[in-house]
Amino acid sequence: MKIKWSVFFIFFLVFFHVQALSANDISLQGIESVAINTDSSSANDFCASDIYCKIKSHIIEVGALGAIIVLLLLFFIFKKSKKTTQEAQQDTLHPTNDVKLETKTNISEVPLSKVTTTKDKTPVNEKQAQNVKEKTALTKRKKREVPYHAKITKDDFTLFSGVRILIAEDNIINQKVISGLLADSGIEYIIANDGVEALEILQQDNNFSLVLMDVHMPRMNGFEATKQIRENPKYEHIAVIALSGDTATDDIKKMMQAGMEEYLEKPLRMDALYDVLYAYTDDSSQTNSMNTNELNTEDGLSICGGDKEFYTEILNEFVQSYSDAPQRITQMLKNNRLKEIDILLLDIAGVAANIGADILNSRALEFKQSLYTNTLEENNSMLENFTLHLNTLLQEIIEYK
Repeated sequence: MKIKWSVFFIFFLVFFHVQALSANDISLQGIESVAINTDSSSANDFCASDIYCKIKSHIIEVGALGAIIVLLLLFFIFKKSKKTTQEAQQDTLHPTNDVKLETKTNISEVPLSKVTTTKDKTPVNEKQAQNVKEKTALTKRKKREVPYHAKITKDDFTLFSGVRILIAEDNIINQKVISGLLADSGIEYIIANDGVEALEILQQDNNFSLVLMDVHMPRMNGFEATKQIRENPKYEHIAVIALSGDTATDDIKKMMQAGMEEYLEKPLRMDALYDVLYAYTDDSSQTNSMNTNELNTEDGLSICGGDKEFYTEILNEFVQSYSDAPQRITQMLKNNRLKEIDILLLDIAGVAANIGADILNSRALEFKQSLYTNTLEENNSMLENFTLHLNTLLQEIIEYK
């Protein structure tokens, strides 16, 4: 297209130039013929007219040439502008590889609503976040709300007797600390020295309620071990709890992304470990454990001088006198009759100690000591915990008889 227009303008320029020269020659020939037939004075006038004609013809020729050049410049400027617009439109529809690469590199800096795939209009980051959310929902273990409780002691861990725990910890001192806390609690635990060993144990036996997973270990760290646990549907029921001294926000976020439900800060605190065990173990495991730990028949018989009949009689009286204690305390709390609750809890604590129910004795005394300073909600929480132990003790008494 450019060549055609260029040839046309060149042809037009040459044609106009030839016509101008022809017109000039004709003018000169006319002037010369006239000059021959006139006198000298007239000839001078004709010469002046000749110069004027030449100047006029050249002015016309230069003006035409200038107009043609201007038209050519305008034409090429218009064509270049049109080409630039078309290329910009093509780049918008089909980005170059460099643009794609830059977009991919800086994808985290682009708003989610503007990041799209080439196949659809769903934001890439939103789709990934949705997939992670769905996966997390599938792998999230059931968590119970931990009721209010007083300061935890080692004896309180007997509540979880029968629960099986896998401890992945490479530090020997930390292993001994955890073992010491769980000793005599009835909790069955197995220690793995690193992530690889923990996975090997799970392949042989996956009947664990939870895994206490140290984050930093040799061979395989806790993050990688947890990821592999979460990828295996056989371990869906197992909660993974991180053990770490790293409490920065980024570290905790990394633990959650790996699939860990909670984290326990080192050095390990007794109350925190108790809360985690309570939250991620079910009621059935607790009931089974307390069936063999709430009532210490050996201590009870010893207090009764070894007289089993007498001991059984005291047990029967305990059941008749205090089986409805939770309902009575509930009504007293509603009416703010705290003094009566205080007396009832003291009676229960004394009898519980005589029959070998040391755990219920501790719970009753804790409830009694904090009764007046607690809010109504806190007293209700302590009553719930007290009721759990009392009901378990009553069941064990029935089984003993």
